Amino acid sequence: MATGKPKRPPEVIEDILIQRIFLVTLTNTDNKQVMYLEKMAAENLREGKSLLLNRDLMESVLVGRLSDQFSGESLFQYLTGCYGRAFEEGKKIITNMKDVDLQSSLVNGVIEPAKKSVVNYCRVYLHNPDMFPHSEKISAGSPLLPIIFSAVSENNTACGNEFLNEFFTDTADYDIMAPIYKNLYDTLNHEISKVNDSPLGNFVQPLKALKMLVRFPNGGKALVNHPLWLPKGEDVNGRVIEKESILGSFFHISALPDSTAIKYDLNQLLSSTSGALISSRLLPTNDLYGELTDLLLYLLNSKDKDTRECVLEYIGNVIEKNSSRAHMHVDTVTCASSGMFFNLSVVMLRLCMPFLKEITKRDKIDAKYVSNSTRLDLRALTALHASSEESAVWADENKLKSGNSQYSFICECFFMTARVLNLGLLKVMAEYRDLKIVLLESTDELSLMEEQPPSKYFKEEIARLSKMIELQYKVNSGYESHLLEDYNIQRALSFYRLMIVWLVDSVGGFKMPLPSSCPMEFGCMPEQFVDDAMELLLFVSEIIPEKLDPVLLNDFTNFIIMFIGSPNYIRNPFLRAKMVKVLNCWTPKRSDSDTAVSPFQGHQLALGQYLVGSILKLYVDIEFTGSDAQFLEKFFIRNEIAQLLKYLWEEPSHLDAWTKFAKEEEKGVYLNFLNFLINDSIYLLDEGLNKIRKLKEMEKEREMGKEREDKSDESHSEVEDESHSEVENDIRDYIALALEDINMLAFTSEQITAPFLLPQMVDRIANMLNYFLVQLVGPKRNSLHLKSAEKYGFEPRILLRKIISIYVHIARDDKENTFAAAICKDGRSYSDKLFNDVAKVPKIGEDGNEIELQEFANLGAKVKLVASEAMDAEAFLGEIPDEFLDPIQCTLMKDPVTLPSSNVTVDRSVIERHLLSDTNDPFNRSHLTQDMLIPDVQLKSSIDEFIKSRIQHTSRTGKF
Repeated sequence: MATGKPKRPPEVIEDILIQRIFLVTLTNTDNKQVMYLEKMAAENLREGKSLLLNRDLMESVLVGRLSDQFSGESLFQYLTGCYGRAFEEGKKIITNMKDVDLQSSLVNGVIEPAKKSVVNYCRVYLHNPDMFPHSEKISAGSPLLPIIFSAVSENNTACGNEFLNEFFTDTADYDIMAPIYKNLYDTLNHEISKVNDSPLGNFVQPLKALKMLVRFPNGGKALVNHPLWLPKGEDVNGRVIEKESILGSFFHISALPDSTAIKYDLNQLLSSTSGALISSRLLPTNDLYGELTDLLLYLLNSKDKDTRECVLEYIGNVIEKNSSRAHMHVDTVTCASSGMFFNLSVVMLRLCMPFLKEITKRDKIDAKYVSNSTRLDLRALTALHASSEESAVWADENKLKSGNSQYSFICECFFMTARVLNLGLLKVMAEYRDLKIVLLESTDELSLMEEQPPSKYFKEEIARLSKMIELQYKVNSGYESHLLEDYNIQRALSFYRLMIVWLVDSVGGFKMPLPSSCPMEFGCMPEQFVDDAMELLLFVSEIIPEKLDPVLLNDFTNFIIMFIGSPNYIRNPFLRAKMVKVLNCWTPKRSDSDTAVSPFQGHQLALGQYLVGSILKLYVDIEFTGSDAQFLEKFFIRNEIAQLLKYLWEEPSHLDAWTKFAKEEEKGVYLNFLNFLINDSIYLLDEGLNKIRKLKEMEKEREMGKEREDKSDESHSEVEDESHSEVENDIRDYIALALEDINMLAFTSEQITAPFLLPQMVDRIANMLNYFLVQLVGPKRNSLHLKSAEKYGFEPRILLRKIISIYVHIARDDKENTFAAAICKDGRSYSDKLFNDVAKVPKIGEDGNEIELQEFANLGAKVKLVASEAMDAEAFLGEIPDEFLDPIQCTLMKDPVTLPSSNVTVDRSVIERHLLSDTNDPFNRSHLTQDMLIPDVQLKSSIDEFIKSRIQHTSRTGKF
């Protein structure tokens, strides 16, 4: 009967294990991979000991091996090889050995101590390689990094993970581990710098390696204490932090260009976009965002409080050193790239997610952070309402109340995210918009060039522009892949929803009317917070409206309605005007009004007079911006307001609110609104008509051959073409803006007439209408005839119909002939012939407005009669004493009032008309309001007596 293979004694098995793990033996061997420990063998023989290796000799065996020379592999490779062999032998023992007791003895007595000893010597070697004189010098870079890269890759091994866990966790001695970590971080920083030279490089592996390291004890502490964690010094700016700090190198990875695309310089476009020219689909941004977020979370959740503080300090420094990114033109030499700030924006939003999902946690956001924070200089930002002096007083009060109180992470994260989004996400959105404009201009320019006669010059320019457009499209693709990603947009919307809900909490919640005075907690907040929220809403509404969540829109709509007409809360009228743009994005288009639903249709705060009244107040506020440079901008803003008002007019509930507001504010805000509407109409149409005449003169010069025949003078031709184009664009702008205003006068005057008939308004509207009538049907009307007038939006016949409608609407309620008298009193423009000539305009009676034309003719007859009576009345008054004449209009005063500052007496209707546009005394520019006017009772009595005496004289003598 065959017998089985004899079992090896345990001591032999132990000897074999140690030989295999450490590649050593006490017996002579021809195996070149195994070292014969001759001295130890001789000593054992001399002492009569066995030549078998055992667990008690392992430490001596390892020391002996490490004291000798190495060839073919480094000392560190030998040690990690020992660990790998011990790992594999341990697996074999557990899998194959049936003797449980022997298995446990070998694993716990040989395998685990061997691995522990190897790890310990690895740590000692990396900490102080000079202890091993026969080993090679450690070359640049940490020998640990390949093991770490392997551990974080898809081909990771259990052995590598186990080795790293033992290496980094089996000690609490920071002083030993700090230099090892430093070398690793230096090596990682070098590796990631290679990736930044090519965005298609493998950034995932270095980033995962960094994330792994900070999870180990002392790993985070070592990172935040690294010299390159946050570079220091006077010369450190935003760009230095991005390029030199360890985190900055990782946040720099992006497919976005370092600076906005240049329009014409092809070489500059190429150099500024680098990686942005690569399809960003090849850049795994979700991996980048996720790993960066996890990295910061591990650091922030560290048991070491100093580590968390260093992370917040880092983010704060990045924000402050890059605060000039908020400027219109970013200095790319001193500021971090848009790519870094976009990545930081996404990561900060992800850090906010816990309290964005639970919006009730907003009570942990402390408004005093704005005034007291030493990390962010939020006080330097323009406040929503408070002046710098008021903000300073509030800050001092907060310091006395709170002392050196610590702010929660939610609070710090909230305000830091707000600043990062302003400098990152919102800035990138602005760059994207600018790029779209550049693209449009470039394609238009290319189209014009392709229409030119073939020439060498145009062929070269077409090739250059085509290449430029190709590059611009690639850059545009990079922006879209970042900005249009659903999760990023939704998180940003959620953040700003929290922002506006939190702001509304400070004024008592979503309700109207607002408290009479603005709480400092609201008034001292940076207006940037609200401005960024509106910019985000505009971007999403215009570019990707399908991403808008109706639930989120409800709170945004509430906020807009509450503050759009509240200068006592939001001082900047242009910021409130931006809210109008947002609402305009949400109004249903007439073409699809059956399916679209406005978020403020039936909205409780929108009903009543709140929305319409607020928007009308804003229309007035835009006049008083205090900046001459913004003169033309106000017309475009009011055009936005006019479009929204037109929509609201057509909604029954808002129309009711409008008529109610007009009645209540007939002599207040509504009168101001009408005054500025008339002012704008006159200015815009006048400018538009003058530009038409200028264009006709330019075209006439061309037709008469006054254009230069010498084509070599290209500069003159280009200037001339540019001037012609500018005039054409001006005509389109002025005419379009004027038509919007005149149209609003037409449809509002149909139902709301009383304000137009007030003494301070009736002359203004009459003079305006008469002036427009002269332009359109007077003797110079032919000067407005344009070829292809429709391409400029100028249709005189349609404009004339609108003017006629306004005349007729006001005349219908003119029971006292006030309007008729004002029309004929206009000596500059009115004539009976003018009214008669309207009926002679070709096709003016089309489109079913015959009734209005008849009413207009009737008005003309009435005005003629009133004019005749007025001449008789003027004659019977005779010569009027100078003291009875208004010093501004030189007309007989009916209700004289004295101006308190200049002490000049004027007619009430005249000065009230002046105050509609200018709240200053016209004689000395001191502040003046209607309630400051002082009735001159004695003078009025004298005037009345004068009129009475003239009537008696006429009655007695029958003569004037």
